[in-house]
Amino acid sequence: MSGLTQAKRVVVKVGSALVAGPDGPDRAWLAAFAADLARLNARGQQVLVVSSGAVALGRRRLSISRKALTLPEKQACAAAGQSALMRAWEEALEPHGLAAAQVLLTRDDTEVRRRWLNAHATLSTLLALGCIPVINENDTVVTEEIRYGDNDRLAARVAQMIGADVLVLLSDIDGLYTADPRHDPDARHLPRVSHLTPEIEAMAGGANARAGVGTGGLATKIAAARIAQGAGCATVITLGRRPSPLAAIEDGETATVIEPSVSVTAAYKAWIAGSLAPSGAVVVDAGAARALSTGKSLLAAGVRAVEGRFGKGDAVRVVDEAGLEIGRGLARYDAADAEKICGLKSDAIEAVLGFTSGPLIHADDLALTPTRAPA
Repeated sequence: MSGLTQAKRVVVKVGSALVAGPDGPDRAWLAAFAADLARLNARGQQVLVVSSGAVALGRRRLSISRKALTLPEKQACAAAGQSALMRAWEEALEPHGLAAAQVLLTRDDTEVRRRWLNAHATLSTLLALGCIPVINENDTVVTEEIRYGDNDRLAARVAQMIGADVLVLLSDIDGLYTADPRHDPDARHLPRVSHLTPEIEAMAGGANARAGVGTGGLATKIAAARIAQGAGCATVITLGRRPSPLAAIEDGETATVIEPSVSVTAAYKAWIAGSLAPSGAVVVDAGAARALSTGKSLLAAGVRAVEGRFGKGDAVRVVDEAGLEIGRGLARYDAADAEKICGLKSDAIEAVLGFTSGPLIHADDLALTPTRAPA
């Protein structure tokens, strides 16, 4: 079982070899794949697409035939090809009543906290509005030092950011094998992988040289799967050159499922607890401490003091009046606004600040210390 039918959020990475045909966008494949996406959307699943193809389409538009390009030339091709790529996606999705929404990201958008928050909010809002975000690396401005270099890893970071349950990597091969099946007739397919061992990584080959486009390969897909695995997201690697590759996965066609190592929620809470340096602290009363221990959000009414200088979305320590740490969470207000609403009931916040962002720390964004975690 791939988990695809049960997934609430799915990220699908589509490579250049699938999107870009010899004379432009492969509209026949895109139309069939759009029907696949529409089927998931109709049953209430949220789908994001990470799509390569801008550089490949831009090369054709600019009549650049040679393979080796300088970085400025790649950026020029990306600029020329991105509009063609989005037009192709819009034309494919429109018959199903679905809107494509372009999102261009750089590595900083998934690594720098403030930019992560902005990207997360944008993607969440697009999904809530029923759009299909079509995501690509912002190759027109990114430099070698801050680029992903391949959309497999970008797709994994998007899955991590948005809390996806399944990451689907469409490939030129139908999963992982003990050797390259195009050259070794004794290669054995691996339908399920629970641990990404050095032996598994050694099985990965290079990019699809025969296609002449794309920068990935099984090595980058395994690297992406490792990112997704730690984020509680399953990864499915399967053959993309099918009219409906997602339906093929559900029908049991050959694919490799790389299992997550933890749940999405556990991975997110562990990230808050151990990966983010707290910028300040909030002191809560006994009643709030008890509520938090039962899995409730931290309301401003239970806050007695604010310590340090932190911004909206920063990690903060939550401590009781004796100074003992209860947990760590992401603040929905900056320190200055948090001080203004200390002790206030929720319905009084907007009158003071002119807006409300809900609880000071939502339960979803709060990682309790083990002794305080609800049973």
